[in-house]
Order: sequence, then structure tokens, then C-alpha cells
Amino acid sequence: MKAMVLQAAGTPFVMTELPDPVPGPGEAVARVLACGAGLTIQHVKAGRKPVRFPRVIGHEITGEIVAVGRDVTGLAVGDAVTAYYYLNCGRCAWCRDELEPLCPHGGGNVGVDCDGGYAEYVGLPAHIFIRLPPELDHRAHPAEIGVVTDAIATPYKVLSRARVRPGETVAVFGAGGGLGLHQVMMARRAGARVIAVDVAADKFDACREAGADATVNPRDGDVVAALRDLTDGQGVDVVVDYVSATSTLEAGVRALGRRGRLVTLGGAGQPFGVSSLALLSGEQEILGSRYVTRREIRECLDLVARGEVWPLVTEIRPLAEAESVHDKVERGTVIGRAALLVG
Repeated sequence: MKAMVLQAAGTPFVMTELPDPVPGPGEAVARVLACGAGLTIQHVKAGRKPVRFPRVIGHEITGEIVAVGRDVTGLAVGDAVTAYYYLNCGRCAWCRDELEPLCPHGGGNVGVDCDGGYAEYVGLPAHIFIRLPPELDHRAHPAEIGVVTDAIATPYKVLSRARVRPGETVAVFGAGGGLGLHQVMMARRAGARVIAVDVAADKFDACREAGADATVNPRDGDVVAALRDLTDGQGVDVVVDYVSATSTLEAGVRALGRRGRLVTLGGAGQPFGVSSLALLSGEQEILGSRYVTRREIRECLDLVARGEVWPLVTEIRPLAEAESVHDKVERGTVIGRAALLVG
């Protein structure tokens, strides 16, 4: 099979012929139609996330099962599938309770700790594959469907984690990014008033089109003062921080109103300071949100199948152009999400 291989961190992709994967017991192989190209895997390419090279990256796949190993149930040749990002065990109490991101027995991530979707075929433990709803035309829209597992599902989980209610004000830090833009979209869909916060002013038009009611550029002045001005001094109900730098996290906490909630989703993952008195007096909350559960992915696939939401994918290229796509991802010039067509 043809695959785009990374030989080392910070190096270009190399189109390589690799053996087709063969499923062992409990495993399955899918033919890849498309794979999302997001910042998570760009961190691998750029060397910001340590992996063992050589590696085939990519996890936001749309594919079709072509082979199953012994003892595989619930999956058959011909099934249209996507993949779950975390290599969870599928058997422990966390997995049985459908809280797979907290599985203590997992083996890492697809496309990071095992080869992923930048290839014609991908072989994984069978329970890592998720069947697509039959209503989804995966062959007509493989790029858009592949990114649902992250671009739609992550904001969907955040809304639940932060208990966002209609009429509340949600400030999205990093709103111009691939996830941030979809968070704006999903928060607006939930009935919230949305404020997009980003230093990339050239993405504010896209934020407004996605549903932002107002925009704030921290480079123009005090972001906390701006958010309080936009809420008549009350502060925002929810801050969703896709940057998670010390400065954004501390600003986000200070911008919260009474009973406000801040959700951090990795990003820079930096430590930050917070006033315990402010948390106490305002009954505020700081929440972490890891990757979504399989159930949440299925729910988001159903939303897309019913036409209630649709991911924004503006950069769709063939696999051979992975290098140029990742250059745009690294420079932050992609509006929404990017994806590669493989099969």
C-alpha cells in the first residue's frame, strides 16, 4: 500500500510502499477514503509530541472494512467506519461505563503510538473502529465525515461538560482555530451568545459566519475588560480555552461571572494561577476536558446524518499533497479544518 511516512520529527512526508496490514485476532483492517489533517497530528510532525519513528500519522478517518480477524464481532467486511483516537482496552470499568478517555490500560493514540490513516489501509483493534450511520453518504463526503470525530465531537462534549444553557454567554479562546470555529458553531446551536477571542483578526469573518455575536482581539487591549464590557460588567458564563497558555487561562478565569465555568482543552497545557477567594465567592468552576467518548462520537455522527450540523472543511487535497496541507496547518491559515483524500 501507499503511505505518507514521517521518518523523523520536523522532516517532510515520504510517499512509501508498505505491506498491506493483515488483521490478527480481534483486529480489523479498513481501506481509508479520507483522513483529517489537524493540529493534533501536526504536533507530531513538528516534533512537539514525542513518537517513535518512522510513523504514519492520522486518525480522523473515513473508511470501509476490508478484512476482520478471528473473534471479531459487531464488524463486517463492507462496513463504513471511522476510528476512535484513544487506544483504550474496551474491557475495564471506565470503558464499560463509556468513559474511554479515562481508561488506564490504553496503548496511546491512533496515528501516534501505532500507524494511522495517512495510508491506503489502516489496521487496528476492531473495537477502535466505529460504524457510521447508514444515512451518511460516506463516499460523497469522506473528508467532512472523517473530521466529525474531532471537529464536531469535541465541542459537543465541551457543551455538556460546561453545562451550557440557552441564553448564557460563552467566550471561546482560540476561536479562529479548527476546533475553536466549530465550538463557536456548536455553542450558537445550543442557544448561547458567543464571543470569539483570537489574535488572528483575519479569521473573525469566519467566526461571525459560524455564529459569533462579538469578537475580541487581545492584541487590541485588555481582553478581560473587553469581555466584561460585552456582558455589562457581569462576566461571561463559560470560557472555553483551546489555547490554554498561562495568559489565556488566567484571563479566562478573571473574565468569569458568578457561577462561571472555565474549560481547558490542552493546547499549550501551561500552569496558571487563580484566586481561590474569587472561585469561592463566585462559586466558579475550572474543568478539564479530554477527548470524547465513543458514545459522544456516535451522537455527533447522528447529528450530521440528520443534517443538524455540518463540519467546515475548506482544504481538501490528495494524500500526495500532505506536506503543503500541513504547512498551512502549522501557519494557522486553514479556515475550519483540512483533510486528505486517500482512496
